[in-house]
Amino acid sequence: MTSRRIAVVGAGMAAARLAQQLGAHAGPTETTLYGAEPHAPYNRALLADALAGRFRADALALPTGDAQVRTGTEVVAVDIRGRALTLADGSRETYDDLVLATGAEPVLPPLPGLANGKHAEGDRGVHTLRSLADCTSLSRHADTATRAVVIGGGVLGVGTAWALAARGLPVDLVHRGPHLVERQLDSLAGAALRTTLAGLGVTVHLGEHAPTLDGGSAVTLTSGHRLDADLVVLTCGVRPRTGLARAAGLPVRRGVLVDDTLACAPHTYALGDCAEHRAAPYALATTAWEQADVLAARLSGADPEARYTGSRPMTRLTAGPVGYAAFGACGDAAEEGADVLRIGDATRGAYKKLVLRRDRIVGAVLVGDLATAGTLTRACLSGRPVGPDPLSLLTVPPSARVREESRP
Repeated sequence: MTSRRIAVVGAGMAAARLAQQLGAHAGPTETTLYGAEPHAPYNRALLADALAGRFRADALALPTGDAQVRTGTEVVAVDIRGRALTLADGSRETYDDLVLATGAEPVLPPLPGLANGKHAEGDRGVHTLRSLADCTSLSRHADTATRAVVIGGGVLGVGTAWALAARGLPVDLVHRGPHLVERQLDSLAGAALRTTLAGLGVTVHLGEHAPTLDGGSAVTLTSGHRLDADLVVLTCGVRPRTGLARAAGLPVRRGVLVDDTLACAPHTYALGDCAEHRAAPYALATTAWEQADVLAARLSGADPEARYTGSRPMTRLTAGPVGYAAFGACGDAAEEGADVLRIGDATRGAYKKLVLRRDRIVGAVLVGDLATAGTLTRACLSGRPVGPDPLSLLTVPPSARVREESRP
């Protein structure tokens, strides 16, 4: 049987998972990953940990099964009808099936003179954190910096602020929203997270943004308050990287539009951060992995009828003493008409919430104490009734806590 040649444009977390699963199915496929970065696939979710010094860069590597990984190989054009890729060096590579896993790129705020994450005058005090190269550059600058400002208080901003504080830098975290990580957390959880960060030397400024960067030496906020800083990190979110798909004539809205087979054209698929499924683009590793599992089953022939019908939102951050987990609908708006259980300790920055409709879990939040995160994950995914004592899902005896925390 002739092997099908699968070309994967991108060598990030989604691509690595797809390659690994294709190898696990042992179907008649030959997979090649084309990555523009000089590194083999790595766990991008651990960049903040690497910045803090908890992991070396080589410890972030991801398995890719028996796939061929071509690093430093940028794809500049796709011929959908001819099933061919054009590489940056002008060469062409043909394929049978194409998977776009081009990921996402940082959103840069509309600041004068800002381009590609650095000041136009060559100021190296302004950074983004999306790649290992970003992490290396930022780490070197942090060695000589005296004070840092992080702009953007989502999951990456919180992790970056912790990492810089762990290196001994005073940090100001500037966030436009009403509370930290407002897309995944409610206001009380955001407040608990802020308390934890404050204890680590991070000052949080809410409802603010920075219209001016003063040459890498200071940040001026909308309120007029000036923050001294010789190191600035922009963590203002990401957007799907769709330029290649758009140029190839593929359907693009915010992300590359895919159906339940993850196809966007005949023999052409997209997954991960660059894909938009049922009008909902995602930027979560768990979603990318679920999509990769479905697509691997289809392309390998292990389950040609496999379908991706969506993912339940689940996010988790574990950055030293800063940690949270959020499952399903758990923001303030989700509480309307629902039963809500809460446990909180404002002085320790600990908070737990369970959102129930009838006897089913529709959302949960943990901040600080993540000992029951595994239990809640399984309960959310199962969809089973929670039983007569839902509070037990938020509290565990010491012996069970040891078992839970020992899980990988």
